[in-house]
Amino acid sequence: MESRPLSLSGYQQMLGDTIRMNPALRGVWVIAELSDVRVAGGHCYMELIEKDELSGQVLAKMRATIWSSQYRVLQRKFLAGTGSGIVSGLKVLIYGSANHHNVYGLSFSITDIDPTYTIGDIERQRREILEKLRKEGIISLNRDLEFPVLPQKIAVISASGAAGYGDFMDHLLNSPEGFIFYPLLVEAVMQGDRTAISVIESLDFVESTIDFWDCVVIIRGGGSTTDLHGFDNYELARKVAEFPLPIVVGIGHERDRCVLDEIACRRCKTPTAVADFLVDSCRDAWNEVLSNVREIADYVSERMHGENMRLANLENLLPARINSAVAREERHLDEIRGRVERLAESKLKDAAARVEMDRLRLMNILRGATERQMMRIQRMEDLLRVLSPENTLKRGYSITRKNGKAVFDASELKEGDVLITSFNCGEIKSIVEKN
Repeated sequence: MESRPLSLSGYQQMLGDTIRMNPALRGVWVIAELSDVRVAGGHCYMELIEKDELSGQVLAKMRATIWSSQYRVLQRKFLAGTGSGIVSGLKVLIYGSANHHNVYGLSFSITDIDPTYTIGDIERQRREILEKLRKEGIISLNRDLEFPVLPQKIAVISASGAAGYGDFMDHLLNSPEGFIFYPLLVEAVMQGDRTAISVIESLDFVESTIDFWDCVVIIRGGGSTTDLHGFDNYELARKVAEFPLPIVVGIGHERDRCVLDEIACRRCKTPTAVADFLVDSCRDAWNEVLSNVREIADYVSERMHGENMRLANLENLLPARINSAVAREERHLDEIRGRVERLAESKLKDAAARVEMDRLRLMNILRGATERQMMRIQRMEDLLRVLSPENTLKRGYSITRKNGKAVFDASELKEGDVLITSFNCGEIKSIVEKN
């Protein structure tokens, strides 16, 4: 005999009673990922989901609610424990009970949350990503790249309105030495669910124009542990590890760590520290150039001094040597004069020829030595001419002077100062209107 049909509301009521009367469905801890979190009327609504760790396929889904009476308390608790509010994308350990409504169906009512689980899950993900990169043999690829000696052309991946980006640019472009850099902002989302894919897209752009860049900078100001969770992503980490240009990261504060800190070519504690690192790199290169210039100048000066002394010695010795040689020949002639007179005319001619050959040989020796010294002096003069200010001007540089002294720092100028700028051909006068 068939049972009597039930109304839909009656059937829903039976389901609800069954759920409410089952103690195994009430007061339980559940692990889930938060999705579509929103607040309305003081209540917090969301979807709880579970995904397959390998395929990412959704295995289970359920609506959940934190009623206004609990939401403020749990929000403060979670914020104090993780530094972040209750937002989408986090994996959480929540406590509550199953509910069933005749209209809205099955849901989960949350009454407690464990912040330590979320922090631990983030750290576990970091370790798993690093271990996977290590097994693939790529974890140190970017770290092992040689950093450029003079990093001036810089692709900056950041958000344009971020304070960290502003601090980075201020430190980079206002160094005491006035080093010139060519940074270009490749804008990306630096917080939230799209962080990883957005930074990957920015790296793809940089790689497509790779010949323009010396290095890549990824910067973001400080934030909570969960704010930086977007950088703990395997696909992003793999992209950074295999990237063909050196990458410098400055994400968060000194205490903050993410996966990119462990695999990038250089890790700095803040965006400002990244700028300081780049400036220091240029300063080291500049100091090395100055050291080389000083060494060359000292070497040239020392060689010139030594050659001048040699020339002076030769000038002093040459007459004495000639006189000595002549005296020796005269004595020889005196000794053989008696014999020469007794010899035939042919013998006298032979002796005269030998004397002439000796004289020519001596002159050739002296001429060769003199020409070699003149060539040495000429090379030294050419080197000094290359290093002279006049040749520097010919290469396109200019010198700006105030009161006859070169200007090295624009901050030393004031309104009304008269400046003289010298070029290879001519000079101009200018007056400072505003500084």
